[in-house]
Amino acid sequence: MANKNNWMLPEGIEELLPENAARLEKMRRELLDLFSSWGYQYVIPPLVEYLDSLLTGTGPEIDLQTFKVTDQISGRTLGIRADMTPQVARIAVHQIRSKAPTRLCYLGSVLQARGAKIEKSRSPIQVGAELYGSRHIKSDVEVIQLMLEVLAVAGLQNVHLDLGHVGIFRGLSKQSGLSEQQEADLFDVLQRKSTDEVEALLQTFDCEKQWVEVFQKLLLLNGDISVLEEAKKSLSIAGEAVQKAISELQDVANIMQAFYPSLPLYFDLAELRCYQYQTGIVFAAFVPGFGSEVARGGRYDAMAEEFGCAQPATGFSADIKVLARLSADRKAEALAVILAPNDSDPELYETIRDLRASGKAVVQQLPDSNAEPSYTSKLCKHDGRWVVR
Repeated sequence: MANKNNWMLPEGIEELLPENAARLEKMRRELLDLFSSWGYQYVIPPLVEYLDSLLTGTGPEIDLQTFKVTDQISGRTLGIRADMTPQVARIAVHQIRSKAPTRLCYLGSVLQARGAKIEKSRSPIQVGAELYGSRHIKSDVEVIQLMLEVLAVAGLQNVHLDLGHVGIFRGLSKQSGLSEQQEADLFDVLQRKSTDEVEALLQTFDCEKQWVEVFQKLLLLNGDISVLEEAKKSLSIAGEAVQKAISELQDVANIMQAFYPSLPLYFDLAELRCYQYQTGIVFAAFVPGFGSEVARGGRYDAMAEEFGCAQPATGFSADIKVLARLSADRKAEALAVILAPNDSDPELYETIRDLRASGKAVVQQLPDSNAEPSYTSKLCKHDGRWVVR
């Protein structure tokens, strides 16, 4: 018996109908134009790569999200991209190889084995930008500013910016003598924001009491910009690397406040997005009514080194499908459609060609259709000529 539901899609895989597709395509063009105006060059990475290349410099999170298939030609394992950032890093290092800062942008579909916690989508359309070749704090600021411009183009309002720095946790873990496994275990607990779990886990570690107290304080260091001064005091026993990370956050905050005085800034020093490959400042944008970030990014200086060439990097990404849906009130302009009759007149054919060449949409009536398609005007013959009425 035939399956009556053979038209259904797998869980987390979506299709876009004309209205939503038109809105997304309009946004896609606007965003690529925005990137170009900032000097970011568009690249199109491949949908699949050899798995060892695709996962270079990433952590277990990306590995778990990656669909694996066997290449029928080489017999090697291929991965379907779950995140385009590593691919763009490979392009920057091996294909472009510029000594000057390199600015690249991208926009394309990715496929994820598990999907996001909030969205549940496994087929995002990822849009993002990456800046390679600069360690200066102003490169982080540039990328954050560009992310905010993307959200403005998308029509999102009341954006909140969340800032953190993975160097703080890395520095504390190293200075306190945590093993690699202990660091990973503590990272997992910190992400759940459970004070009791953090305290219970720290009791099992063989580290000095002062470091147990420091990690407990880290979980509480979140709030407005005043948290950074508090962090300098609470983490005073930490080394130079941690203090420098806090100072970098202060520098970014001061610049952002100067450019965007009304932008709400929130700091969470225990927030460690993409911790496996991020190395410095991390950031995310939130809007009211949506339970997850709408865009996120950060510094990942170590990834390019995995490709054989040390190169500092920072960037951000978002799912344009999410952006388009959250800006649903910004409808794509309805396309004016001209209806041409079912007529084999050569002059009608030439008129239709001229109209289409000028950017007009023309639909010709089909001989076996009694119902007329939607239209805004018609081609009619008047005084021997075909005219739009």
